[in-house]
Amino acid sequence: MTAISQLSPQPLWQWFEQICAIPHPSKYEHALSQHIQAWAKAKGLALKEDAVGNLIIKKPATPGMENRKIVVLQAHIDMVPQKNDDTTHDFTTDAIQAYVDGDWVKAKGTTLGADNGIGMASALAILGADDIAHGPLEVLLTIDEEAGMTGAFGLEAGLLDADILINTDSEQEGEIYMGCAGGVDASITLPLEWQAPTATQAFELKLTGLKGGHSGVNIHLGRGNANKLLARFLMGHGQALQLANFSGGTLRNAIPREAKCQLVINQADLAEFSQAMDSFQEIIRDELAIADPAVCLTLSPIAMPSQVLTLATQQQFIRLMHACPNGVERMSDEIVGVTETSLNLGVVSLDQQQATLLCLIRSLIDSGRSEVEGRLQALAELAGAKLALNGAYPGWKPDNSSPVMAIVRDTYQAIYHKEPTIMVIHAGLECGLFKKPYPDMDMVSIGPTIRFPHSPDEMVNITTVGQYWQLLLAVLEAIPAKD
Repeated sequence: MTAISQLSPQPLWQWFEQICAIPHPSKYEHALSQHIQAWAKAKGLALKEDAVGNLIIKKPATPGMENRKIVVLQAHIDMVPQKNDDTTHDFTTDAIQAYVDGDWVKAKGTTLGADNGIGMASALAILGADDIAHGPLEVLLTIDEEAGMTGAFGLEAGLLDADILINTDSEQEGEIYMGCAGGVDASITLPLEWQAPTATQAFELKLTGLKGGHSGVNIHLGRGNANKLLARFLMGHGQALQLANFSGGTLRNAIPREAKCQLVINQADLAEFSQAMDSFQEIIRDELAIADPAVCLTLSPIAMPSQVLTLATQQQFIRLMHACPNGVERMSDEIVGVTETSLNLGVVSLDQQQATLLCLIRSLIDSGRSEVEGRLQALAELAGAKLALNGAYPGWKPDNSSPVMAIVRDTYQAIYHKEPTIMVIHAGLECGLFKKPYPDMDMVSIGPTIRFPHSPDEMVNITTVGQYWQLLLAVLEAIPAKD
């Protein structure tokens, strides 16, 4: 056995090791889904794959608990595919290289997939156990949560019989989540015009070294956004260059860690441009000394590109990026320390026809989201660009009278002799979408401590996985009888 599968609780970690071994980035969950389905059939469990690819697995109650309310444990199958620039890894074919580092499990150069692999592993471990007390149990594993919540959007009424849903996608031990932000994808497209380069030397300018992270739960930490920082530099020092390309970030829900552009510049301007790079790097390292101190700018020679942006298009593009809002827009007045509204300029790319800026707007309130949408619309119109809004999903409205929240709170207090923190998370849990087909289902979200999700620094704390497991089993045992 490897170090991962020997960790405690062993059934959970053995499943997590299997999950890491089977590629399952968003949109490519099929192999892992097939593995889980084959296992469930071999165990004799009731199994259904719905029209969009979600899995529903049902298990009878342990003897004596048949009259308890039905509980569905919910997790998503997919993971965020992010890797360091110097890491060779194909998320569609390669296993995640997980390893133990003290009290943490990490991955070599990539995201770990503890979000939401640990929650999925816990649900599957309970399905496979003969020594865990529970009432009638259902497990819902959704697809494509990280790239559009396709599974949650497609979940139909009538597939689940449960009275209670326990979402396992939270990322802080000791916190119970009873609400979350809604969101929408915002895509700004700017038409491009090209010309032949007239300067003499071509380079690639890269900005690297940032921490990145989850664009919801980490947005308030003030970390650098690679797209915004590189645009800021070009805004102040782009007069002498001709821009041939720009790309930054890979996912709209991950704070971009790296961005790069291809540029053409004359030899006479190169020394001054290099000095400006060094000066800018020093300024940003000073500004982000606590939040993101390792930012780095590098300049490398490349082959001469066949075309560059016209001067007018280049100015429009750089100004659009520089002016695009990013980060926390407003903190919640009702819930201390929780972000109310934010947006993340997650991906910037160019093709022959247009530049595309992809943002994810999040808000606990619809009016906050609408306000940011309006500002992006105004910005697009001023820049001669177009705004498209897609994939809007609702927030999960907190319910202070939730019976299952009270059960989890009281169970936690009985085990650990301290009050858990009742929270609303600034991220897109699927619970808000489940409320449409199942409006009367009582919901709560719990999980272990996961640091830096959506980045290659992602790690999960081993001790808190054990605490989460203990809490989850105790909650299942404490579920009351049906009315």
